[in-house]
Amino acid sequence: MVGIRIHVFHTGKVCVSPYLPFGGDNCSIFKAAGLITKKEDRLWLPVSAYLIEHPQHGLILVDCGWDRSMSPDGVFDKQAQIASFGSRMLYRTNQGVVEKGATVPEQLAALGYTPSDLDCVLLTHLDCDHANGIPGVSKAKRFLVAHDELACVRKGFIRRIRYQSRWWEGVKLEDFEWNATEGPFSRSFDVFGDGSIRMVNIPGHCPGLCAVKVMGDAGRYVLLFSDGGYATRSWQEMVTSGIADDKERQRASLAWIREQSLSPDCIESLANHDPDVQPHVIEL
Repeated sequence: MVGIRIHVFHTGKVCVSPYLPFGGDNCSIFKAAGLITKKEDRLWLPVSAYLIEHPQHGLILVDCGWDRSMSPDGVFDKQAQIASFGSRMLYRTNQGVVEKGATVPEQLAALGYTPSDLDCVLLTHLDCDHANGIPGVSKAKRFLVAHDELACVRKGFIRRIRYQSRWWEGVKLEDFEWNATEGPFSRSFDVFGDGSIRMVNIPGHCPGLCAVKVMGDAGRYVLLFSDGGYATRSWQEMVTSGIADDKERQRASLAWIREQSLSPDCIESLANHDPDVQPHVIEL
């Protein structure tokens, strides 16, 4: 019987202050944003996206990574990145590069797929390193994002700096309300109504942040916890990130990630930017 396959993609890299992923509870926004961090102290981290091949529900993409416009020639390009972001401030916080062949459309092509083959795109949230690549997969059939995330994008000065609607211009984002009660705040969304793929609200980094829980046989699952933590060490050591909308909620979400990750039913538990995770395929 054909099971579920999950392809772990790296869609380039992001260069950030070390305090952004691992700043802890008392980190200031200035340290996390890298505004006072020396260039040589910054970290290069992978920017992941995930392709789920599901025997019942087709092809599901989780997050979109970087767009090719970030690095037209496959190398670091400051001016191209600023144009792709539409923001110099975002560039100061998140400097990225996308090697040749690394974008989601390029990696889909290597597997014999095109963006129009995607049955659904699940957006865990709308930060640049998750949503900048939406234009490359704009022909996917559906795009889903939590209502809470779209609501926060539309209000507040800081959020207008953090998010750029140009990344999804011309694409219909379907916002969903919670229809189930899994997770640290009893808010989740059963994507297909059969429990096989669940988006679980793990707020703190941002209000609408979701983990994606992919269920296999006999209760086994893979947890893709996005930016609920930046690495395995985040939940092992309970280290919160420097960029947080609500630290108390972030800690509660990280505790839930830890509980889920330690379960004997958890096959893999993956953060979006873990430097210890390499591209691979999970059979579930």
